[in-house]
Amino acid sequence: MPPTRHLLIPLAASTAAGCLQALQALQLPRLDRLLSLLTPTDTDTGEETDYAPPHERALARALGLPQEATPWAAWQRAPRDGAACAWLTLCHWQAGADHVSMLHPAALQLDEADAQALLAILAPWFAQDGIALAAEAPTRWRAQGEVFDGLACAALDRVIGRDVRAWMPRGPQAQQLRRLHSEVQMLLYTHSWSEARAARGRLAVNAFWLHGAGRLPHPLPPPAAAPEMPMALYDAALLQDWAAWARAWRQLDEGAVAALLRHVQQGGDARLTLCGERSALAFAATHRGLNQKIIRLFRPLRFADVREQL
Repeated sequence: MPPTRHLLIPLAASTAAGCLQALQALQLPRLDRLLSLLTPTDTDTGEETDYAPPHERALARALGLPQEATPWAAWQRAPRDGAACAWLTLCHWQAGADHVSMLHPAALQLDEADAQALLAILAPWFAQDGIALAAEAPTRWRAQGEVFDGLACAALDRVIGRDVRAWMPRGPQAQQLRRLHSEVQMLLYTHSWSEARAARGRLAVNAFWLHGAGRLPHPLPPPAAAPEMPMALYDAALLQDWAAWARAWRQLDEGAVAALLRHVQQGGDARLTLCGERSALAFAATHRGLNQKIIRLFRPLRFADVREQL
């Protein structure tokens, strides 16, 4: 018997107007065929205002991690001393008349040299608050310190393109971090590093976003195989590029979805989790009775039947 395969698809649908328009012409024949062979098993119903998006909750469930305030930074780097960590993403906040929105971090065009120079500026400043910084990627750093233990943070994709004020971190230590954020803004506002970027026509780094904060649970859950989680839909959706999102879906239909369909047709155990901005729907290849088989034969489940629930 082939092993169980789990395909978890973030941002399979969105309530954005551009996505709804793209969905009207989107044909996913292999996904429709796959859904006709699977049985719905679980529904994770949420809201767009939840700090943790459905795909993060689904991944946390699969890995045996807490589904709210999942300590992603600690899990992905597993500090030996069990310290609390968070991801720190550098970004640009754009102030409007009645809102403050976050641009996609890619808009900063921050390269490795820029990041290392900025790290040298900010690391001593954060160290005063007991926070150690390490640049994992130009715009995404790992921050380690006790201040991140129990901090409720909104996932980055919840905030990009939206008013940041509704998504600020919550917890007893949030005020300390707001103060640190204001100090960093003032430090960088007139710093020569920022002036050099402005001279090159680059956006100012005027903010950072904390996410994935917390400490790993003790004892750790037994190791679990992570599901296959393609991120092309997610990346296109964050950029609001719905033409690219539709192309990514078609490629996914021809690739990972087709592979899972073949696996099911060969008798393999399979799980499929479709995630939107609010909810997630889980499906599995299970034994079905004769009545269910007849119903599915005449009324096969299709993506168009479930996408509005995401």
